[in-house]
Amino acid sequence: MPSRASVASTQLSVLSFAFFLSGGAGLIYQVAWQRILFSAFGIDLVSVTVIVSAFMLGLGIGAIAGGRIVDRFPQHALLLFALSEASIGVFGFLSPLVLHWASDAFYAQPIAVIGLVNFLLVLIPTSLMGATLPILIVHLTRTWGNVGRSTGWLYSINTVGAMVGALVTSFVLFNYVGLNAVIYIAACINMLVAATVYFLLSGKS
Repeated sequence: MPSRASVASTQLSVLSFAFFLSGGAGLIYQVAWQRILFSAFGIDLVSVTVIVSAFMLGLGIGAIAGGRIVDRFPQHALLLFALSEASIGVFGFLSPLVLHWASDAFYAQPIAVIGLVNFLLVLIPTSLMGATLPILIVHLTRTWGNVGRSTGWLYSINTVGAMVGALVTSFVLFNYVGLNAVIYIAACINMLVAATVYFLLSGKS
């Protein structure tokens, strides 16, 4: 029977890799959604502004909401994380259709209206992305007993994943597959992360 330390070490490794992948998926979405919005606006500056603003605000809102929710249900932190990742994945699969629909439905409106609609749509998954960090911090703090160490480790591993995701998307994926396929890859990553965390770790929390 594996020792408690061995179980904790395995759990940390799986969580770290999962959060690394989650960060990579997030930046794949950011780059890919920006390209979709560019086709809607025809102005790259506007599409960049909408995407970056939605990501920054969504991450902030999600961090606050996720922290409050997981503080109420700390024993279900891994389940909350898995549900967040799965929800991001679902939106990811639907996002090409949803974002193109929004652009077509509001094409006659002023550019500010089109931007606001797309901003609000992207705010949904980015808020879920923001919620994942405080959720995992609460879970990991229960293992390490040190919130500073937990926060630093998770933030760093997620940031490295985001960096890798941005590089791979720009210099590899777009050279071999289409825009929608790139988004679907990110969605599959979210689903993989959700399934891995739920099935492998939920019973050990």
